[in-house]
Amino acid sequence: MSVVSLDALDWKIGTGQPLAVIAGLNVLEDLDLALTVGKELKAICEQLGLPYIFKASFDKANRSSIKSYRGPGFETGVPMLAEIKQDLGVGICTDLHEPHQADAVAEVADLVQLPAFLVRQTDLVVATAKAVEKYGKVIHAKKPQFMAPWDTKNIVSKVGEILPENRLILCERGSSFGYNNLVVDMLSIQQMQSLGCPVTIDATHAVQLPGADPRTAGASTGGRREGVGTIAKSAVAAGADGVFLEFHIDPDKALCDGPSCLPLTAAEPLLRELKAIHEIVN
Repeated sequence: MSVVSLDALDWKIGTGQPLAVIAGLNVLEDLDLALTVGKELKAICEQLGLPYIFKASFDKANRSSIKSYRGPGFETGVPMLAEIKQDLGVGICTDLHEPHQADAVAEVADLVQLPAFLVRQTDLVVATAKAVEKYGKVIHAKKPQFMAPWDTKNIVSKVGEILPENRLILCERGSSFGYNNLVVDMLSIQQMQSLGCPVTIDATHAVQLPGADPRTAGASTGGRREGVGTIAKSAVAAGADGVFLEFHIDPDKALCDGPSCLPLTAAEPLLRELKAIHEIVN
């Protein structure tokens, strides 16, 4: 398995590296909240010696309902991420949804994320790979809920037509299991690593209950936040190279996917445990 590096940030993930952390908010709500969450997570990761990148979406384009909060949008959100990057001195991870967004997003974001629902869209993948190559960044590709882990070889192959080696990270985020449920096959982590890519675990989205939030009669996604730590720890024990986690000061008031994210106060004890597990495994 390879090591993926962002030299400008001194951030590495893969064989022989510390547990990498991609963490922040599900979606940008306002600048003050983002700075508060990012500052706290950066401090925790510095204390624990874990490489850190701040994550937040500028747009959640795949909401269950047209009335759901999506974020500030492309025009406002990308400059907001640039401001967070500058103010906190951190790397940025964010997702994009359309090919025309690739250049502007890759100029700001260090990890450009291909969403699980869109990772098979060739035009988007090609545009993202070209922009990532242009700016010297890295792709973080979510494994779709409907894709077998061994079939992620097609993601690796498609990206590899444009990008040199060691510029792609794969992310496990659960697989559809009947209706309104996801499960994580821990064997998928080694399976995807065998393709030559580091693998992260998105423990936040893995506890989603798609379209099953009783508060909105199924018009939004439910979740089981009490399971985030269980999945994260299990995945790191299974060999995951990094973790993807979402936090909020008050998850019950989060504007998007609140049932799946953790309170910010849970970050330090969870990351401390994950670091210890990773060190034992490696």
